[in-house]
Amino acid sequence: MASSSFAVEISKVRDGAAKSLADDVAVEEPLEIRLGYATPDGRATRSISITMRTPGNDRELAAGFLYTEAIIRHSTDIASIETCGPPAPDSGNHNVIRVDLAAGVEVDLGRLQRHFYTTSSCGVCGKTSLDALRVGGARPFNDTSARFSRATLTAVPAALRAAQHTFATTGGLHAAAAFDSGGDLIAVMEDVGRHNAVDKVIGSLLLDNGLPANELGLMVSGRASFELMQKTLVAGIPLLAAVSAPSSLAVQLAKEFNMTLVGFLRGETFNIYSGEERIGE
Repeated sequence: MASSSFAVEISKVRDGAAKSLADDVAVEEPLEIRLGYATPDGRATRSISITMRTPGNDRELAAGFLYTEAIIRHSTDIASIETCGPPAPDSGNHNVIRVDLAAGVEVDLGRLQRHFYTTSSCGVCGKTSLDALRVGGARPFNDTSARFSRATLTAVPAALRAAQHTFATTGGLHAAAAFDSGGDLIAVMEDVGRHNAVDKVIGSLLLDNGLPANELGLMVSGRASFELMQKTLVAGIPLLAAVSAPSSLAVQLAKEFNMTLVGFLRGETFNIYSGEERIGE
């Protein structure tokens, strides 16, 4: 089983005195995603992404990444997802995963020419990606019936925090959760990277044939960036709620595609930046 935390010896300083003790820190290691697909000359394999992530739910991470990058459209596009190569000697984690696409699935080679390299904190160019969403056929949420009460929204952060098992011991991970109109958490994921946690949730929904998720909301433990808003849109989720602030591009995307965007969701208070009609008493 992948290790998501690592024990280290530290000196803890309190009131001018230092004390040696053990502490847990979140694991951060690279994951290489390789794609296997058909060509006129036979099967080909290409490395398409290296992301710094917390090991665990790597299958969901790979599937979610491919889906939110529009490399695949359906769960049936995936024939298999397997770790490959020997475990890393220092941690025992498998840091390479291969996704083989089903026969007949076409791959946009032009899209694969782009060099995907993401870290735990950075993502894609927002303005370029907003144009790509328009050209790629993303549609506004004008026909979704999803509604969420204020009581449901204010209860979700505590439920998410209670489900953050690794955060409880390390304090160093982001989290994301898909939730329904009753406030039940459908999928919860943790990762050192905000976008990875969201990809893991979306990948979990995809592998369970739960996309598009027009009746669900998505909760994130940090801020609402453009990239997280984009992934929420691609997954067909009409509402994104965040503990912290949204960015200007996140607000712009939410308004353009008629999504509900909630920020500063803490305790009984929150701000609605777009799509207030989906939030009831």
